[in-house]
Amino acid sequence: MDHDDGRAANSQGQPQQRTVAAPAERVWEVLADGWSYATWVVGTARIRDVDTTWPQPGSRIHHSVGLWPVLLSDTTCVEACEPGRHLVLTARGWPLGEARVELLVESDGPGSCTVTMTEDAVSGPGSLPPRLVRQAMILPRNHEALRRLAYLAEGGTGPLGRRH
Repeated sequence: MDHDDGRAANSQGQPQQRTVAAPAERVWEVLADGWSYATWVVGTARIRDVDTTWPQPGSRIHHSVGLWPVLLSDTTCVEACEPGRHLVLTARGWPLGEARVELLVESDGPGSCTVTMTEDAVSGPGSLPPRLVRQAMILPRNHEALRRLAYLAEGGTGPLGRRH
């Protein structure tokens, strides 16, 4: 199912929203499974390790980004977490830099929720272009990430189990 809302506003980055035909709890299950990130985060080639405390603040996902054989290995760290609702991450991909990623999951009622994703580069060479240029590169990537996240939550696969 494709449920794009088109709503957006400016803050640190440009938020993107997607309505997901699954309960907020199901979306949070996907977010709380650090091993699933390579499935829905665009550009992540593989997950090398996930701290056992994920997604508690300070915990990390150890990932590689890029296309084989050119891969950059780095980490994503949880800066803040309100379980079931809100996750703030610092995604590292040096030498390109760091990005701040914020995910907000809001229930729309039984069986439906809205996920808002906001991202912007915060350090390194990736933060040098003007915000409009950065967002022109980030928005299509996050649009696809939200689509993949929705598909995982709506259909369920693997260790997360099926919704039905």
